[in-house]
Amino acid sequence: MEPPTDPNSRSRLRPLQFPAIIFLIFWTLAFVLWRRTGNPFFIFDMGYIGTSLGVGIGLYEMLPRKKKPVGRRLAQFLVGVYMVGFLGLIALQNMQLEGLLFYLFTGIFSGAIIHYSIAKIFGPLIFGRGFCGWACWTAMVIDLLPYDRSKGWIPGPWRWLRYVHFALSIGLVAFLVIFIGYRPRHWTPLWWLLTGNLIYYASAILLAHLLKDNRAFCKYLCPVVVLMKLGSRFALLKIKGVPERCDSCMACVKVCPMDIRIPDYVQAGERVLSTECILCQTCASVCPTSALSVTWGFDLGGRERLQQRPQ
Repeated sequence: MEPPTDPNSRSRLRPLQFPAIIFLIFWTLAFVLWRRTGNPFFIFDMGYIGTSLGVGIGLYEMLPRKKKPVGRRLAQFLVGVYMVGFLGLIALQNMQLEGLLFYLFTGIFSGAIIHYSIAKIFGPLIFGRGFCGWACWTAMVIDLLPYDRSKGWIPGPWRWLRYVHFALSIGLVAFLVIFIGYRPRHWTPLWWLLTGNLIYYASAILLAHLLKDNRAFCKYLCPVVVLMKLGSRFALLKIKGVPERCDSCMACVKVCPMDIRIPDYVQAGERVLSTECILCQTCASVCPTSALSVTWGFDLGGRERLQQRPQ
């Protein structure tokens, strides 16, 4: 005779389903890449990232509401330190956008190509801009700043700056490779990584201070967003709200780091279709009626409903 199933144990384990799926996706990729290439490094690389995200998301799901950000910060720290510290400083891989472009222009296969393919080109088809919320080494620092309550997006041409930045990065790399003959060898990727990170951190902290917005760099200047926004339209994972529970109290909008008008989507019967969503789940953790959660599905995103800064 089988022992009776405890329904409470099932309900306690249900929040771990999502982190378990993320964990399995990355470990599956690890074994597939290892078998295809014969390189055991992929077991360590993908396994480490998948485990870090699984632990961070698992903590987020299990911790009390006010302590949930600890899980996300832990995931940011574990992945960010690995990307910059181990892959950058020890393995001498330039994981910045310019590093990826150097490798592509010179035909050199590197870890940056795998990283960008999974996290920022094809990955957004599944988890949108979740990398920005859970694994970005720049956000790892700026999320600790005190400006976590933004006044909204600045109207006008500000949001085009990241496209200009993206174009300038391509132009710089093309010029150095084609006209100067630069090739990423020996210690040069490390110098590019250190210089690029210094510029990114300095500009991100400066923008956060000037605009009183931790995520100002992500909104206006980060060139990587250009790659991620297209795939994010088709993301299977998005925030969904239950209209019957939502009372439009705007608590979610007040804490959303990307200033998305989440109740507008909920009342329209849509998931959050903004490609600015970084899937940080801050909105879900503060919703007083528990109306918001991450769900699987297919819908076309891109309709931006954003909180605008007063003129």
